[in-house]
Amino acid sequence: MKTAALILIPALAFGEASRLKDIVSLEGVRDNQLIGYGLVVGLAGTGDKQLTLFSTQSLTNMLKRMGVTVDPTLMQVRNMASVMVSANLPPFAQPGTRIDVTVSAIGDAKTLQGGVLLMTPLKAANGETYAVAQGPVVTGGFVAGRGGNTQTVNHPTVGRTPEGAIVEKAPPSVAPGSHFKLQLRQADFITAARVADALNKHFSAAVAHADSPALIEVDIPASYAKRAVEFVAELQEISMEPDRSARVVINERTGTIVIGKEVHIAPVSIMHGALTVEVRTKLEVSQPAPLSGGKTAVTPQVDVTAKEQKASNIVLDKGATIEELVRALQAIGSTPRDVIAILENLRAAGALDAAIEVI
Repeated sequence: MKTAALILIPALAFGEASRLKDIVSLEGVRDNQLIGYGLVVGLAGTGDKQLTLFSTQSLTNMLKRMGVTVDPTLMQVRNMASVMVSANLPPFAQPGTRIDVTVSAIGDAKTLQGGVLLMTPLKAANGETYAVAQGPVVTGGFVAGRGGNTQTVNHPTVGRTPEGAIVEKAPPSVAPGSHFKLQLRQADFITAARVADALNKHFSAAVAHADSPALIEVDIPASYAKRAVEFVAELQEISMEPDRSARVVINERTGTIVIGKEVHIAPVSIMHGALTVEVRTKLEVSQPAPLSGGKTAVTPQVDVTAKEQKASNIVLDKGATIEELVRALQAIGSTPRDVIAILENLRAAGALDAAIEVI
């Protein structure tokens, strides 16, 4: 029997303060996504087939730029593959900085193992080129065997080129000036107010105020007028306790249930049983006697049985903790579906003061 995986976040984890660096970010300071179209060559006959027209066209155009003219209809592209190359350009990246890239086959190539990515410009959403990628492709999988006897491990048509792209142009990033804004990674009114209060207490001045549950506006004090970087560094080290909402997260596919410490349970009695209905169909063959002129007939025999288990009873008194709920559910041998059903019924009965999120 599959048992439920109940994960309880310890109480101490919610009582400890968090650094502002872990819960906020500077507005405008973010990664930028890059993408490009390229070719991976050097494959051992595992590349695209000739029916992949854009691979043939791409190779023809590349050779033409190098002064080689070839008839596309006479080319074999099984040693190369057309790929899409993607990367994340970090903020404040300077020209010459190397970043990792992900290479993904878009044709019918079987694997990119052993291939080399040729020079591929990487562009942002505005169409400008910010990096150029080139280098060997490292795959986390492989394909072995021939014909119908093959073994595939992981995804051999997707690979990475560590530090395979060189930044050619610095991305647009907003450097902190006389004032800037902080973005909460999870918008919350209480947390935004606490962040502003923590900043004002630390710098002994009214340097911050919350504009919204997601934004806190900060003014750099005069003493840090020419030291904006040092001010942001000191700001990020400030500790405060963010507010967290009561939430129960359920993953029905894996049977994982995560319950936070803020979840409160009202006095309640839980009775849970199981009803099993089993339907069996047995096919009986009726064979006529020899020379009787009858025909063989198949008669289905249906047998229906129902089993109902005795209900298990749980009583939670006032002030019951999450630990008591977890231990009680495990004591009665609850399955993942049982636990999910009990939690949903607790929420419907108003005994569980938490939001249930199913992922």
